[in-house]
Amino acid sequence: MKRENSRMVGKLAVITVGMFAFGYALVPIYKSICEMTGINILALGEQVVSGQKANVVNTQVDTSRTITVEFDANSRGPWDFKPAQRSVQVHPGEITTVMYEFQNIQNRRMSAQAIPSYAPLQASAHFNKLECFCFNQYTLEPGEKKAWPVVFVIDPKLSKDVSTITLSYTFFEVGGKTPAAPVASVKVPAVESAGS
Repeated sequence: MKRENSRMVGKLAVITVGMFAFGYALVPIYKSICEMTGINILALGEQVVSGQKANVVNTQVDTSRTITVEFDANSRGPWDFKPAQRSVQVHPGEITTVMYEFQNIQNRRMSAQAIPSYAPLQASAHFNKLECFCFNQYTLEPGEKKAWPVVFVIDPKLSKDVSTITLSYTFFEVGGKTPAAPVASVKVPAVESAGS
């Protein structure tokens, strides 16, 4: 019985060592198969051509068109809020990063969030933000300054009539004391009675 147990432990040890060896061998085996078949699309940038990295070109960029993107900043409340640059020129399909600068000019901690808007309105469906400070709410200490990015790409399907897009943000205090915009009231005229 003891001999059979020792034999079984030996077999299990060999199987365990074999499994670890196979696990380590999978990476070079996978790389070899991908190189032979050309199916590893993610590694295209790692291929070496005559000692240099291959330049992978984004074929979705429409270099035949240039669109001017203008940046606007409005704040409802005590903030210093502005884009780091007023405009950029981009090609549709090209990934672009711009920065917006914020400062809490009050002597108290404040939380705020931004809401974007676009002009012309038809551009909003084609203006894709990959990263934006407008996705989150932020808290700034008194006098604190921050700069946050907006990473965007304009869909090449945007109408060729559009050559300028304005991205505007309104930055407002969350739960703050800034009053809401007034609501227009409508007066209903008095109806005269039929007997008058």
